[in-house]
Amino acid sequence: MAILRASSKTGIGMTSTRTRDRMLSRLREQGITDELVLAAMAEIPRHIFVDEALSIRAYEDVSLPIGYGQTISQPYIVAKMTQILRDGATPNKVLEIGTGCGYQTAVLSRVCQEVYSLERIRPLVMKARSHLRSLKCTNVKLDHADGSLGLKAYGPFDAIMVTAAASHVPSELIEQLAVGGRMVIPVGANEQVLHLIKRTAKGVQQIALEPVKFVPLLGGTALS
Repeated sequence: MAILRASSKTGIGMTSTRTRDRMLSRLREQGITDELVLAAMAEIPRHIFVDEALSIRAYEDVSLPIGYGQTISQPYIVAKMTQILRDGATPNKVLEIGTGCGYQTAVLSRVCQEVYSLERIRPLVMKARSHLRSLKCTNVKLDHADGSLGLKAYGPFDAIMVTAAASHVPSELIEQLAVGGRMVIPVGANEQVLHLIKRTAKGVQQIALEPVKFVPLLGGTALS
């Protein structure tokens, strides 16, 4: 795992307070009540995670392309999944499957103690690493790896977030979830539903939450 160090990168542009406030107001109207999550969403500049041509749309409630057939999730989904994962607590060790451009990772870094994030597409790993360094996300460990297999060597995890849709909940990820832990994962092909997985001493509980739309969870790794 590559541990991210703080960078001296400058020139991170910030959009107007009014634009951020509108996004936060919309998130509250959509049912986001976790103040720590809202604070993280307000702090992390979403526009630096998208191409400059799309930055004007960065705070709209839409997903946007980030290249390589991948997208950055809409702010509501990022906030919703983070709120569900936290459940009012601060997880010590979190595994994220699907780093993408690193936006969700950055949000997690502000509400969790330690974040391990896996991305299968190498150019996205490099792009995310640059973004996270610029924001001084020093509690993130990022790696180019097959996320569908999880990260057994560093488990078990207090929480797992999957940002790609799986045909089923991978048993490898359930095994790496600590007792008392929570996993948020989209499940399905044409019709996807966000699921909450709870692992207890008595077994595993799976709860369907709401329809979502994600790119599919793929195995293996890609260099481009």
